[in-house]
Amino acid sequence: MYNRFVLLCLAFLLTTVSSAQKDLTLEQAVLGQYQQFYPEHIFGFEWIKNQSKYSYLKGYQTLVVGEVGGEEEQIMHIRELNELLDIQFFYFAGFKWKNESTFVLNFNEVVVTYNIETKKGTKVELPKNAERIKFNEDYSLVAYTRDKNLYYSPVDSFEEIEVTNNIDLNIVSGQEIARSEMGITEGIFWSPSGNRIAFYQKDESNVHDYPLLNINDYPGSLTSIKYPMAGQDSERARVGIYSIKNRSTVFISTEHGDENYLTNVSWTPDDQFILLAEVARSQKHIWVQKYNVQGQLIKTLFEESSDTWVEPEKPAYFPSKNSNDFVWVSERDGFDNLYYYSIDGELKRQLTNNKFMLKEVVAAHHGEIFFTATGENPLNTLLYKVDLKGRQNLITKESGTHSVSVNCTGAFVFDQFSSHDIPNKALIKSVKGKELKEMVVADNPLAEYGLSKAEIKTIQSKDGVELYTRLIKPKDFDSTKKYPVLIYVYGGPHAQLITNSWLDGASLWMHWMANQGYVVFTLDNRGSGNRGVEFEHVIHRNLGVVEHQDQLEGVNYLSQLDYIDTSRIAVHGWSYGGFMTGTMMMKSPGVFKVGVAGGPVTDWKFYEAMYGERYMDTPEENKEGYEKTSLLNQAENLKGDLLLIHGTSDPVVVMQHNLALIKKFVELGIQVDFFPYPMHEHNVRGKDRVHLMQKVLDYVLENNQ
Repeated sequence: MYNRFVLLCLAFLLTTVSSAQKDLTLEQAVLGQYQQFYPEHIFGFEWIKNQSKYSYLKGYQTLVVGEVGGEEEQIMHIRELNELLDIQFFYFAGFKWKNESTFVLNFNEVVVTYNIETKKGTKVELPKNAERIKFNEDYSLVAYTRDKNLYYSPVDSFEEIEVTNNIDLNIVSGQEIARSEMGITEGIFWSPSGNRIAFYQKDESNVHDYPLLNINDYPGSLTSIKYPMAGQDSERARVGIYSIKNRSTVFISTEHGDENYLTNVSWTPDDQFILLAEVARSQKHIWVQKYNVQGQLIKTLFEESSDTWVEPEKPAYFPSKNSNDFVWVSERDGFDNLYYYSIDGELKRQLTNNKFMLKEVVAAHHGEIFFTATGENPLNTLLYKVDLKGRQNLITKESGTHSVSVNCTGAFVFDQFSSHDIPNKALIKSVKGKELKEMVVADNPLAEYGLSKAEIKTIQSKDGVELYTRLIKPKDFDSTKKYPVLIYVYGGPHAQLITNSWLDGASLWMHWMANQGYVVFTLDNRGSGNRGVEFEHVIHRNLGVVEHQDQLEGVNYLSQLDYIDTSRIAVHGWSYGGFMTGTMMMKSPGVFKVGVAGGPVTDWKFYEAMYGERYMDTPEENKEGYEKTSLLNQAENLKGDLLLIHGTSDPVVVMQHNLALIKKFVELGIQVDFFPYPMHEHNVRGKDRVHLMQKVLDYVLENNQ
């Protein structure tokens, strides 16, 4: 009798706890993933120069300073700085330490310096249309672009000095080139001493002017962007070298082709040379070049080539300030590894010989290179270091996804990480891995919502390649029921959807969808990122072919699960994922009942040259491949319901892709659905994203019956 009473009480308690659990709304899922439901984090961590001290931002608005072996102190709130300098900063924007006692902030066109010891600061206002603001190493000078020219000014008092003054709007200085492909993220490169500025300049005279409709004007107007489609005339790039002392510029031009790319610009520590990679327009060959400050080619240090593509994404790294010898990242042996070269191009040593992917070089100093890499498990991001003799050590022993910062002496590491089971943990450790200070151990911010944990597994492709999968079930999952499926897909180069991190790389809306009675499934097919050359380059000249085969292996895996209703499989993706959604719907008619393709590439000839030609070659060189992969040529096979979505101001996958496909469907007499997002670009951001995800998921729920 007593045992029965205890069991009844336990059952009542469990029912009460279950009923007390909250339901996640779609709006919460979309807007709250990186706000309300973001695990406790250390934001804005920075090492203070030449010390074992550090800082971070508490709530973005309070500056906290601490010491590795000591206490922390709240230095000031942003409102104090606003009152002192008559500014209107909402947070410590662009925070960087200038020296041990002075920090620099930058918000829009306002640059602020403040000394925490003297409690005095300065404010400089750059021109209203200043962009791409870039400081020199000691934060005494700031360069920026205005319209399509380059300028700089002292930080302490504004004096605009002109670097370029081109009137021709086709000549663009100081901006990113090659549409930010090949690791290009900026266009301004200060020399270590601050005596010179290297900068990109591109001539877009021969590049097509592509029109985008601006409906905010009355009447509507056209805005043109430069958009070189595959096989068409592209920009012509060069690198300028500007002398602060002489106020004069010399230029480096391509050596092997007018439309070749110039990438990975870096200065040698002695200020005397620039190293860069010239990449053939075909992207099958690179020349690593050494130039002097007069713009003269001193030597081609080495070359690399491939039958598929060669893609340098990282500049030269210099492990000593007293030497111009450098470390180069190359995947020439199938994985990104580190190679140590003399400044004259002699290979001194291959420093790493890893059979896994390097992700980022975090620091290079005192004869050591710190880098993140996957390690043996491609879902991880771990921190390693290697010295110039090739001795490699793993610093982060914990499995997961680590975000790290190494101090200037290489003695301490700030490590913030999450994993499948850890929402977030932040700590400071010694370079030998010893934990010195625990800063955050986050609780699960979704605990009271009772979401199910994703299941991470591997399956094999037809060729025996291991493919990672993620499966999310409803929180009230019942194995005796049959569940419809939503497959979320990207599938393209550089992307990895499944990671050993909090939520396993999934978006919260996927859990909301699961709780509507769905199984949400994702597979990282061949061609996607962080698996090495053999895994990624198999897609060359035939985008969507191998990826589609692997996605079908995912469907085959799902069909073997007793709780899956294989007659109700939907698929959704954006950009490359939109292309994959269309490919899966049209190449496997009847397998997928519903599809939602956002911003899809529909024919690779409409896509821009830098990306498209790398993976597909030109339409002239690969006519068969372009025809075979075009959704326009597969449209007649469509079965089921398809919703196409596009931002009308998309400068990446221009709306011609979607409109051309819709035109084809009209010609074929096939009904599809279309929804534009006016004035949005390549994705729908901000509060309108709730509308987007409601549109996508309602379409699946209503049509996948």
